[in-house]
Amino acid sequence: MAVAEEPGVATVVAARDGDQRALDDLVAGYLPLVYNIVGHVLGGHADTDDVVQETMLRAVHGLSGLRDPAGFRSWLVVIAMNQIRLRHRERQRVPISGPVPEDVADPGADFVDLTIMRLQLSGQRREVVAATRWLSPDERELLSLWWLEAAGRLTRTEVANALDLTPQHTAVRVQRVKAQLDAARIVVRTLERTPRCPELAEVLSDWDGDPSPLWRKRIARHSRGCVRCERSGHDLASVEGLIARLPLVPLPAAFGFDQPVLVGSQATVSHVAANPVASGKLSLFLQGTLVKPLAAAAAAVLAAGIVVAVLPSPEEPVARATTTTTQSAPTTTPPPSTPSSVPTTTQPPSATSAAAPPPPVTPVAASAKKGVSTWNFNGVGKALTDVRAEWYYNWAVHPDGIATPPNVEFVPMIWGTKFTDDATLARAKANGKVLLGFNEPDFPDQANMTPEQALDLWPKLAATGLRLGSPAVAHSGDKAGGWLDRFMTGAAQRGLRVDFIAVHWYGSDFSEAAVGHLKNYLDAVHRRYGKPMWLTEYSLIDFSSGSARYPTQAQLAAFARGSSAMMESLPYVERYAWFALPADKPGTGLYAPGGTPNEAGAAYRDAG
Repeated sequence: MAVAEEPGVATVVAARDGDQRALDDLVAGYLPLVYNIVGHVLGGHADTDDVVQETMLRAVHGLSGLRDPAGFRSWLVVIAMNQIRLRHRERQRVPISGPVPEDVADPGADFVDLTIMRLQLSGQRREVVAATRWLSPDERELLSLWWLEAAGRLTRTEVANALDLTPQHTAVRVQRVKAQLDAARIVVRTLERTPRCPELAEVLSDWDGDPSPLWRKRIARHSRGCVRCERSGHDLASVEGLIARLPLVPLPAAFGFDQPVLVGSQATVSHVAANPVASGKLSLFLQGTLVKPLAAAAAAVLAAGIVVAVLPSPEEPVARATTTTTQSAPTTTPPPSTPSSVPTTTQPPSATSAAAPPPPVTPVAASAKKGVSTWNFNGVGKALTDVRAEWYYNWAVHPDGIATPPNVEFVPMIWGTKFTDDATLARAKANGKVLLGFNEPDFPDQANMTPEQALDLWPKLAATGLRLGSPAVAHSGDKAGGWLDRFMTGAAQRGLRVDFIAVHWYGSDFSEAAVGHLKNYLDAVHRRYGKPMWLTEYSLIDFSSGSARYPTQAQLAAFARGSSAMMESLPYVERYAWFALPADKPGTGLYAPGGTPNEAGAAYRDAG
């Protein structure tokens, strides 16, 4: 089940005006966000639940005075950060005499171990998570917010407000914490090398075994200057790419809730966690107004599990190819007709997908924006005609045997480095008026190029004279310092032509909120670059379990209708293409072999 969407402004207004059900929904909807902020900053300390509780209580008590309901989330994040800082200050006020309270994390609630073990992280994603243990509290505070920003749950403005900084100062702080995180990653690697360096053993002779910023500096300094250990810093993948695809930590799942026992103005909710997230029985002492919302939130978490999807890391790509050929080693032929973007995992049909389709939608005139990505399959010509797309592409420079219907435009693509020879570029020019740039260069199992490599080859694409779209990044097109941002900055510096921005997007939330998530991403990318946009791959796929999970046909159909209507209304979106036209394998395809639409295909055909 997809994660429930955070409540909108209407819910905030209703809750502020005294609607108890709206208040329940508000608390339940925002509890995962607060839990992740607090949990990451405190490293899973036993105080996490107390700080979360106090944050939610203060938000409920102060809601009546909230002037701008649209700013609820920012306001809530600020409250959470203030409670975290208050907890830090209280911990520093240790009594002069008497027993000193132990300030150690509950092993059963350790966020680092939870993220690594529960989500089965390995490679550099595991190293990034393990490295967070070596950061200071202030660094973890910033990293927690940046983590949520990379996951799309916070904006840079919200992060800056939570830190009480300007966006510019926040950017500087983020760069610093990224450098510290990279140093900590080197420390993790250095300590894990076997056999351990003898000189390092001397450095660690008086180390108590607890990670700390001081020991991070000492071990990193040794690693940089040691012949044996300096290799630990080699081949570090970009932390932006890794952290953007790291998961948020799930709330403790599988809660069993007892009936609340009211004591005065407070209620105690006791629950037992049936997984390693929490140890023993955890009691939350809440005011009566929060008992129902918390129970509802726990029920939602029980069903949803993970807060956000885990996408593949550079060194651990999630395979997305379905054919016997691959895109990893193209030679003199165009990319295979079945793209590497096609999900592989077989999803058993659900009861929902077998339900009767909704009443037919009255078709409207075909949109000049609407397109599809496709490969050659049985019935492709019939499907291209029926779907009422005005354009299509197949990741190649020619139609590859597809009989293009009249009035449907084929758009060629230069898939990657090996397709920049003069003959291929000439073929692209002969087959289209617009040229799409490299395909997902930010993914190792796709074009796999650095921005600098793409920039060096870009003049050859521009020399075709065709209207030219940017490389289509798989993710983070709106992020400062991301792959696309570095490419566009370099293009401006070199005076290279980029006529429009191409991006891909896949949503892991299968609810009605998915349309809003997509719009927010498109808006953010457009604000950054100010150019027309093409969304050349998009659909709904959840990678949270490490393999693809697909929506039901009803969910896909609803998203097809809503997303198409939304993009038709955005003047800066020039074109969009569903992934993908063929439904010859489980996934998000629209037309079965023979050219017959499924429920999602009929919805996409009648939309736009």
